[in-house]
Amino acid sequence: MPGKKALSLAAAAAAITLGAAACGGNGDGADSEALQFGYVFPETGDLSHLGPPQISGAKFALHEINEAGGVLDQEVPAILTGDEANDAAQANDAAQRLVDNDVDVVLGAASSSMTLAIIDTVTGSETVQCSGSNTAPGLTEEKPTEYYYRTAPSDLLQGPVLAQKVASDGHQNVAIAYRADDYGEGLANAAAQAMKDNGIEVKYQEGYDPNAPNFDSVVTEIANQKTDAVVMVAFEEGVQIITGLLESGVDADQMYGTDGLNDETLGSSVDSDNPGIIDGFQGTAPDVGEAGFVKDLQAFDEDLEIMQFSSQIFDCAIVAALAAEQAESTDPTVFVKELAPVTQDGEKCTSFAQCRDLIREGKDIDYEGVSGPINLDEKGDVSQATFQVYGFEDGGKHVKHESITVP
Repeated sequence: MPGKKALSLAAAAAAITLGAAACGGNGDGADSEALQFGYVFPETGDLSHLGPPQISGAKFALHEINEAGGVLDQEVPAILTGDEANDAAQANDAAQRLVDNDVDVVLGAASSSMTLAIIDTVTGSETVQCSGSNTAPGLTEEKPTEYYYRTAPSDLLQGPVLAQKVASDGHQNVAIAYRADDYGEGLANAAAQAMKDNGIEVKYQEGYDPNAPNFDSVVTEIANQKTDAVVMVAFEEGVQIITGLLESGVDADQMYGTDGLNDETLGSSVDSDNPGIIDGFQGTAPDVGEAGFVKDLQAFDEDLEIMQFSSQIFDCAIVAALAAEQAESTDPTVFVKELAPVTQDGEKCTSFAQCRDLIREGKDIDYEGVSGPINLDEKGDVSQATFQVYGFEDGGKHVKHESITVP
């Protein structure tokens, strides 16, 4: 069967011929060979806070690629957009529109459940897909395909990091509340097992409906456990749970979150008049990236407030571009074979330009991402990952306490 790019070039050539006859263009068709990215991120819906950092991270990656001369000396066009809206049908419609527009790489979806909704549409069309925020442990087993990879680490890696943090703070027992979806259940189970392995008693482990009108019953059940610590695997609905727990007498320094609550504006969301009310709250999350990357991204998008997963999606785009360089082709059916190899076993490099130059010198490369080491395995999962321990102090100021690379 002809490669996807070959088919798209034939269609593009026909369109260019018609356009040239109509308006006198030269019809060279050079831009049709450019590597085309698209995204499916939450621009609306209850996970829309996850959209801006990933959209900006993706656009910044394409900017950096073009600053270095593009992919195979072709400028990468503007990214095509799609809104997942945390709705399976809408997400799949967005993915189908990208496929119909012949994108080569789809970045997204943001949530694991939305990726499950679109992965057959995307990868079934032999289009490469990469998520920088899918962390559900069983995702790559449930939907095995060489066309999907993720730069976000599985929750099986994050659970032990969180457990070690809770243990190091001296807590002996814990309550775990989680949103009842693939993300919440997967990370809660990984954390609970790691807690037990660290000698911590898990007195309570229950899921909740994230779309419930309120979370009073969740707060009451947790408060009644009177545990040393409370772990929440939550997104924005976690603000209501934190507020309720504080009102129930649970101190902020007894609370722990995960990546869904790694939000620089969390303090003001809980109490706009007193953001310091969450001082002492801590959590773990995939690292937002090295300081230089964060500074450069903030300069690129001065309005960006939340950074979570921006570095991982940046790395998604860079890996795809380097794979195309290595394969000397922007046909995803060709460069898909180079996705893992450009992240392992070669000469280490840390930017698109540096890695691209090594490739053109005939060297094998090992791209070390701005989010940390990647080392994609045969399933498309990262085999190493860098996490951060974050917290809030001095009036609700978000801080990164440390970075931890595992294994």
